[in-house]
Amino acid sequence: MSENQALVSAAQLFKVLGHESRLRLLCLMAESPRTVTELVIITSMSQPLVSQHLRTLKQAGLVLAERHGREIEHRLADDHVAHVITDAIAHAQEPVTQDQAAESAPEGASS
Repeated sequence: MSENQALVSAAQLFKVLGHESRLRLLCLMAESPRTVTELVIITSMSQPLVSQHLRTLKQAGLVLAERHGREIEHRLADDHVAHVITDAIAHAQEPVTQDQAAESAPEGASS
């Protein structure tokens, strides 16, 4: 895979991860495999909405489904997914000082 193809794939990954509900579902599945029913109960989302998000996550290769009798458990496809989410959440929780904000602001931008 070329560097450009890798960048396109990474951008698509972040697009899928760019929805708060999907991140929540992924965090829950990082703890343990979950059924749709469990995810509905924990998140208070509707069953169709949970199923839609799971379909998107499966199509992106982030989630795998495994049948156990009448139930289907959903789990993360690999540990990379959990690391990306954990790092993103940790980064979002870091306080931004005024000095850091000023350093990252475009020139000519006023505070």
